[in-house]
Amino acid sequence: MGPGSSQEVQPAKNLSGSVRLPGDKSVSHRYAMLAAIAEGTTRLENFSAAVDCASTLRCIEALGAIVRREGPKVEIDGSGTLTVPSQPLDCGNSGSTMRMLSGIVAGHEFECELFGDESLSRRPMKRIIEPLTRMGADVRGTADDRPPLHIKGSKLRGVDYRPAVASAQVKSCVLFAGVLADGETTVEEEVRTRDHGELALRAFGVELTRTRTRVSLRGGQKLRSIEAYVPGDISSAAFFLCAAALFPESSLVLDSLLLNPTRAGILDILTAMGGKVSFLQVEQQHGELIGTIQFRPGKLKGATISGSQVAGLIDELPVLAAIAPYSEEGIEIRDARELRVKESDRIAAVAQNLRAMGAEVEEREDGLRVPGRQKLHGAEIKSFGDHRIAMAFAVAALRAEGPTIIDDASCIAVSYPDFLKDLDRLVSR
Repeated sequence: MGPGSSQEVQPAKNLSGSVRLPGDKSVSHRYAMLAAIAEGTTRLENFSAAVDCASTLRCIEALGAIVRREGPKVEIDGSGTLTVPSQPLDCGNSGSTMRMLSGIVAGHEFECELFGDESLSRRPMKRIIEPLTRMGADVRGTADDRPPLHIKGSKLRGVDYRPAVASAQVKSCVLFAGVLADGETTVEEEVRTRDHGELALRAFGVELTRTRTRVSLRGGQKLRSIEAYVPGDISSAAFFLCAAALFPESSLVLDSLLLNPTRAGILDILTAMGGKVSFLQVEQQHGELIGTIQFRPGKLKGATISGSQVAGLIDELPVLAAIAPYSEEGIEIRDARELRVKESDRIAAVAQNLRAMGAEVEEREDGLRVPGRQKLHGAEIKSFGDHRIAMAFAVAALRAEGPTIIDDASCIAVSYPDFLKDLDRLVSR
């Protein structure tokens, strides 16, 4: 299998083997952005293969950083500041690039524009426009606060900010801006989100204080370059883990995987659903936990995912919903309205595709209820140009009766270009 305009996925009998995943997207984005404003040369191994992260590299190059890339090895020369870009910054499909880089750009006294593709142009940006405006930047989107964003940067002032939406991108945006601001910047979260931004700032030499709900730093601190290995992307690992969960005799080993507790919710859920995770090796690098795990499934039970669980599982919810029909009790997802404003409306997309495969689904404004003990058949699946929808249904197709066709499977390259090839290597038919 390989990505293309459409892709056929055949049912499988088992899944076994090991895989080393491309570098984590969230970590790669943040390391690259901070390297651009650090002094010296940052050297990164296993940098993400995602097209989204290539968008970040392209943008920081346009802002004056010197980027050298050879496969998963990336070197970034930073000079401690950015320079005026000669043209608008193309963020592609990457909301992470646009939202987090805006925080850095806003702290520089020049004007620039950030734009993206059709999908990104529909995504909400008020969540970063508001705090950056409070800090003293002039940030404007369309009439309904969508991209493109026009930013007139300035000398920022620190802010005490409580995001209205639980979002690690918003938190990182404000903290990155805070490094360039006068005074202290604090972000207080009602629900704790992934902490890669805080860990990356510390790795680059920034002092910050953190409690469970508050993160604070003082502006004006200098960043210094780092050397780092980017751990394997656990959100991508979720697709292999869920695929393994479908087959009682499967055994999956994932090498050098990101095990950050704010991102490892997928391991907790699959364990609660009957699987067994064995930690073969765990170490820490720049604050990030990295390790090798083995996963063996048990009887696939059901789950309810809601409240504070949602923020830590937001990227994994589509694939969990996609395998829900094969579980014993089904899966219910609540409090996840944020799924409607991702690369696609992921609640509607999952419901439509599960129904196409013959499943019963209850779609709600903030989630889904998918009953268990259902049989699915192959069908034509719409990816909606969304990498996580395409990958989720490539997994669901492994237990369906008959082949499944996924349209626009090339969108998978946004996060994991070799996903279909790696999945095909692990399954037996």
